[in-house]
This record gives sequence, structure tokens and C-alpha cells, in this order.
Amino acid sequence: MPRDSRTNQLRERVAAAAARIIAEDGVLDYSLAKRKAARQLGMDALHALPDNVQIEEALRAYQELYQADEHPLRIRHLRQEALKAMQVLAEFRPYLRGSVLKGTAGRYSGIDLQLFAEDSKELELFLLNRKLKYEVTESRNRGPNERGIPVFTLDWDGTPLHLAVHPTNDERIASNASGRGQERMSATALQQLLEVDTQGLEESMPLTPGTGRVEGR
Repeated sequence: MPRDSRTNQLRERVAAAAARIIAEDGVLDYSLAKRKAARQLGMDALHALPDNVQIEEALRAYQELYQADEHPLRIRHLRQEALKAMQVLAEFRPYLRGSVLKGTAGRYSGIDLQLFAEDSKELELFLLNRKLKYEVTESRNRGPNERGIPVFTLDWDGTPLHLAVHPTNDERIASNASGRGQERMSATALQQLLEVDTQGLEESMPLTPGTGRVEGR
């Protein structure tokens, strides 16, 4: 077998194993999941590791195959909670990003929001005034203007809510911690997406016999 073909097969095996680890074991760090998967398969963790795009594709496939019933409901719930949080935090012009937006969030995933303020202390004061407990960490923006991005994490009705506070001037730039472009969604767009999601779920659910009503409502 040609070396390139064998390497691709190894990457596919690692990606599939990593997807299971992320979906079932709650490992949210793709790099850690890849290393654990390689060890489980008896492979050298320095070779044949798939990139994050391959991991995400494998994760989607795993969720569609093994979590087909629960996954769409989980995503809808997380998006609903994200919208509630965005409405509360409206003054910080929030955007949804990450696995909840992409539709790959697992059982242990949190909600990632991108906020904008002149100073992160504005959000700190906002949370304190509402007696919301939080922890603060820092994410590094490794783009041309490298700097630390404060991330406030709090419990949002049982779901971790991560609030990354960017300078106001950065609002026109959709960026992630590594400086690369990243998809994001406003509250208005999210509400429209939820309406589509809800309609799709209702159409896919069977009617309760004799009632004409959708089961689970």
C-alpha cells in the first residue's frame, strides 16, 4: 500500500476514535482528543494525526449515526439558552460562535459568546450587579496585534457560558483566539435559525395517534 494512502487511513482511524472521545467522554479539546485516540490505537501521537477539520467531520458523522435522536434536541436547547443569554447581554453586542453555532456541541459542551466593550470591567460590573458568579481566564489572540482576551465563565442554568470580551473596535473583525477568521451569529440571526430548527424538528416528529398533536410538546 502506498505510504500516503496508509497515512490517510491512519488519520481517518484517529479522527473516528477522537470523535467518539469528544462525543462520549466529554473531552472538548481537539488536540487532547487526538492524542488520546492515537494512544488507544497504539499509534505514535506525533504521526498520522488528523487536522481539526477532519475531527469535526468525524464528529458530525458520529453524532448523526450514534446520537441521532438526542443530538438535534441538545443543539436546539443550547441555542435557545444562548439566545436568552444574548438578550440579557444585549448591551455588549453579543455573537454566538463555536460548537453550538456549528451544531457539533456534545453532552458536556458550553456556550461560547463573543462580546464587545471599551473595557472588560464593564462586563465585570454588569455581572457583579446581578450577583452572577464567574471565573476569568485569558485567551491569546495570536494575530498581527497579539493580545490577551479575557474570558468570563459562569454557570447559565446548568450550562457553562463562556464570554470572550473583545475591544469595541474589533467588532467588524470576526476572529478567534488564533487570529483566524471564525463564523459568528447575531441574536437576530440566531432567533431566525431557531425558528427554522423548531419547524424542522416538528415536521420530523410523528403525530400522537388520535390527537393530531406532535409528540413531545
